[in-house]
Amino acid sequence: MARTKEFDPDAALQAALELFWRRGYEATSMSDLVEHLGIGRASIYATFGSKHELYLRALDRYDRAGLPPIVRELSQPGPALPAVRAVVRRYATEAADEQLRRNGCMVTNAAAELAPHDPAAARHVERNWDQLETVLHSALVRAQAQGELPADRNPLTLARMLLVLLQGLRVVGKASADPARVRDAAEQALALLD
Repeated sequence: MARTKEFDPDAALQAALELFWRRGYEATSMSDLVEHLGIGRASIYATFGSKHELYLRALDRYDRAGLPPIVRELSQPGPALPAVRAVVRRYATEAADEQLRRNGCMVTNAAAELAPHDPAAARHVERNWDQLETVLHSALVRAQAQGELPADRNPLTLARMLLVLLQGLRVVGKASADPARVRDAAEQALALLD
């Protein structure tokens, strides 16, 4: 007779996400996961596989939770450029916020820590960036079609510049104690949309 799980796998995955997000992949040991999740090592392996598989599932969960609100915001009918500006400014505000900046962005963290040598993590990062670039590009195409963005601007290259800016805001915000640094960079980049 099979034993019933004595823990909620969804809650355990969320707890693992929070630990990996706060500490990073390498700094989180299986012992840390056992302690933080409150379940045995064998149960972690049986439910999630290896530490690496658990990390990738946590990264996927983070991505699924974080990207849809941005997609909705940038896909709303009406003027598109104010929505793009709002997203960039929100990233800058979050990057400068004392509480929010400590963890940074889990995708950005994965890009810096794992993507250079971990193909599976790199695929997760690229998928996130492709989706964000696509939604930014679509919003900028709409903005141009509605006369909000000058006709001589290239929506794809602007979307790519904004993607790089957003990721850079997360990195600089996590490490810098000067909130003006990220706010000034965001405003300078937004000036390119005029």
